[in-house]
Amino acid sequence: MQNNVLILDFGSQYTQLIARRVRELNIFCEIKPYNKLPENLEEFKAVILSGSPFSTLSEEAPHPDLSRIKGHKPMLAICYGAQYIAHFGGGNVAPSNTREYGRAKLAHIQADPFFKGVQPDSQVWMSHSDTIQQLPEGAELLASTHDVTNAAYKIASQNIYGIQFHPEVYHTKEGTTILRNFLVDIAGLEQNWTPDAFVETTVAELKEEIGNDKVILGLSGGVDSTVAAVLLHKAIGNHLHCIFVNNGLLRKNEFEDVLDQYEHMGLNVKGVDASARFLDALAGVEDPEAKRKAIGRVFIEVFDDEAHKVEDARWLGQGTIYPDRIESVSATGGPSATIKSHHNVGGLPDYMKLKVVEPLKMLFKDEVRRVGASLGIPDERLGRHPFPGPGLGIRILGEVTREKVAILQEVDHIFIRGLQEWGLYDKVWQAGAMLLPVNSVGVMGDERTYEKCVALRAVESTDGMTADWVNLPYDFLQKTSNDIINKVPGVNRVVYDISSKPPATIEWE
Repeated sequence: MQNNVLILDFGSQYTQLIARRVRELNIFCEIKPYNKLPENLEEFKAVILSGSPFSTLSEEAPHPDLSRIKGHKPMLAICYGAQYIAHFGGGNVAPSNTREYGRAKLAHIQADPFFKGVQPDSQVWMSHSDTIQQLPEGAELLASTHDVTNAAYKIASQNIYGIQFHPEVYHTKEGTTILRNFLVDIAGLEQNWTPDAFVETTVAELKEEIGNDKVILGLSGGVDSTVAAVLLHKAIGNHLHCIFVNNGLLRKNEFEDVLDQYEHMGLNVKGVDASARFLDALAGVEDPEAKRKAIGRVFIEVFDDEAHKVEDARWLGQGTIYPDRIESVSATGGPSATIKSHHNVGGLPDYMKLKVVEPLKMLFKDEVRRVGASLGIPDERLGRHPFPGPGLGIRILGEVTREKVAILQEVDHIFIRGLQEWGLYDKVWQAGAMLLPVNSVGVMGDERTYEKCVALRAVESTDGMTADWVNLPYDFLQKTSNDIINKVPGVNRVVYDISSKPPATIEWE
């Protein structure tokens, strides 16, 4: 990448937001852990230091070696980063008398390209408990707030800018302007990272990496695997062998419908019905992580079987995207926490002699859709809601059985079809139903019932990293509830989930 920004991760909850904001400016960036600097730093034209839950005054604080960066590349140090530069640059950082958290107003903004176009009293977002009492050597004060004297500074001799606030979060009203000023006007980056550019670069890289080898790829019918398949097909043509596995946990009629849709896309696709194999592996398993791992294990086994049927297959293609990697393992190798494991993240067992290729592993969901549009994939495929790799297996809380799958398939079908009929489907980012491990008392036909409860979930989001519940019309919820209870034997109660992410997750498991 000619225009590449290096983001050093110190474990901040906002690091991924920095990456998103940079990419929204059509500038490519990569996140790396603070203690694993890339060897080829010449590939990066600018560096951003993230915030951190640590204090620079703590013995456990991240302590990177910035000798190859300071004075050599334009640097933006955010929050912890700004404190770190100050603390180890001859300044003074100390605990604040009060935690500086929330909205603040910039004041005393000095004339500088960094704040070009930023209005006086512009709102910013603070999130730190230490404060910079004295600026580092050679630094010039650029801005303050009512409570923070040294809210922004620069060290002109080293082309370093330090800010105590977070330009990447929504509450910093002119954060995008500030980032653009730094990256474009100060660092000299070009805003040319577009979907078309990504396709051109990625196809060339795939051709070079794979050559004439054969690749098998697991299609799920979702956006990620579809875009990954079309990208690979554009690079290697019929050397790509797509496998669509029925794991017994798909939506109603999905196996047949998806195979039919792919027939018209020119992809070499084979359907494999392994539903019995997956459901047998889930018998008696209740723990969510254990279910995910069981599904992932069988997924690998099925592909190992299929790989042996494709002569000289050397690669396994996957539609892994950035949020999958972030939530499964610390995507950067840094101090972020594991939220849950994903069935297509973490490599392959030793016995499987396939290398993994993940053409979308650095993209967020909205970026995947834009790339798909650039590739000419139909809107109906790109507009499909995300669906978890483990399928209904993680929407059935507790043990998964064939009977429970059948119930949830009918409930989900009514819910999704209703969203489509009411013109709500495209206004929702993801929707689904959860089968709860409880029975509740009801009355049907003057008789007492003791049957299952289901929870409906619909959220709006852009990338799955954060999400808000959707305020669906009461009339729609009322009709959907009535249809589910009247048409799905075994269900007598429907609830609607109004939790946001965070603190909840989109899926229940």
